[in-house]
Amino acid sequence: MVPVRTCVGCRARAPRSSLLRVVAVDSALVIDVGAKLSGRGAWVHETSECVDVAIRRRAFVRALRVSGQLDTQTIERHLQRKG
Repeated sequence: MVPVRTCVGCRARAPRSSLLRVVAVDSALVIDVGAKLSGRGAWVHETSECVDVAIRRRAFVRALRVSGQLDTQTIERHLQRKG
């Protein structure tokens, strides 16, 4: 059985291996490549469209249950390097 997660951007269900896990560390989004960091994680497709929708709708804030703003520069830089 393949683990399935929901993308916080497009809300589509996808295999865990096709999504990127992010966690909040000191009010900044950190990419969890190995999916081993402690704490709540949010899953998102590794596309600028899904990440932009998630940021605009504050989906990361809700999914990670943090208050206030999150610094999203890390994930945005990651997508620029990849793209």
